[in-house]
Amino acid sequence: MFGYRVPAPDEAMLISGGRRGLGGAPFRVVTGHGKFVLPVFRKVRFLTLSMCEAEVTETCVTKQGISLHVRAVIAFKVGNDQESIINAGQRFLSDQEQMSVLTGRIFAGHLRAIIGSMTVEEIVTERQKLAAEVLDTSKVEMAKIGLIVDSLQIQSIDDGDTGYIAAMSAPHKAAIQRQAQIAQAQATQAAVEAEQEAARKQAEYARQTAIVKAEYSAEVDRAQAQSAQAGPLAQAHAQQEVLDAQTELAQRQALLRQQQLVAEVVKPAEAEAERVRILASAEAQRMKIQAEAAASYDRVALDRMLIDQLPQIVKEAAGGLAGANVNVLNGADGLGEIAAGLVSQGLTILDSVRQNLGGPEKDTKDTNSSGLLQLHSGKERRSDDDGPVNVD
Repeated sequence: MFGYRVPAPDEAMLISGGRRGLGGAPFRVVTGHGKFVLPVFRKVRFLTLSMCEAEVTETCVTKQGISLHVRAVIAFKVGNDQESIINAGQRFLSDQEQMSVLTGRIFAGHLRAIIGSMTVEEIVTERQKLAAEVLDTSKVEMAKIGLIVDSLQIQSIDDGDTGYIAAMSAPHKAAIQRQAQIAQAQATQAAVEAEQEAARKQAEYARQTAIVKAEYSAEVDRAQAQSAQAGPLAQAHAQQEVLDAQTELAQRQALLRQQQLVAEVVKPAEAEAERVRILASAEAQRMKIQAEAAASYDRVALDRMLIDQLPQIVKEAAGGLAGANVNVLNGADGLGEIAAGLVSQGLTILDSVRQNLGGPEKDTKDTNSSGLLQLHSGKERRSDDDGPVNVD
């Protein structure tokens, strides 16, 4: 649009004419946006806000009186605030290149002042401290002209032909050389040890390779030998298996024959023996029962015979008294007693005969026989004696 101006992102637009700027500045500052500017009545200029660089090469004398050539680089720019832009615009708007020249001169003066208060050892070993002190001392002056310093780097420090820095570094160089020699020796020793280790490993590998080859060769020989013997061994194994099978078959046949003999001979014989034993036992039992029955029958028959003969025995006994001279003193009672005695005598004889049939009871038989004999002897005695017989 006609009359509308916009500054670049790294620029500040300064508009002069019309109203005054901040703090009575002869211009207004516009950054970051556009502004409508009346032609002819307003004038527009632009101030860079980008980073600038200034290089300083200065010969400085240290606290020890030793001259040092110092080279430094300063990175600076115009501040972003309106006050810094106004200060820088009033000083450098017509010739902005003067910012680098002026900044270099300012830092050169501060660098000489700071180095003059330090020793060479401090300068060489504490470069960061030197840069920080230079920045601190120059900050106020740089702010007055609207500039801020982002960094200060000491590029190099050289003592020329004096050789102070070289002499100062000699012990360190010697130590470094000594350490380098030691490191070289250690590296050489390590290299030798590594070579020896490599040779040992190669020898070990060769030995293992030879062993493996020998094992492979022996294994091949064994395989060949086994292959050569495989046929005979297989045949021998087959024959052995045939013999084992035949032996097992013979054993099974013998066992089968043994079982057949047991089934055909032993078991029938045992069954026959058991049958005979059972029959014999049954026969013996039968005969025992028959004998007991016969004995019982004989006793019954004998008892019956004796009972049948008892009257005859009593009769005979009574007949023996018929010719005897017997006097009965107590009449009918005495005669009853005689008859009862005869019957009792007959029963005693019957008991004796039964006991003799039941077991060999000799004493009872003898007693009964003696009783019979006494009876008969008494009969005879009475037959000879004519006197009276008293029966109690």
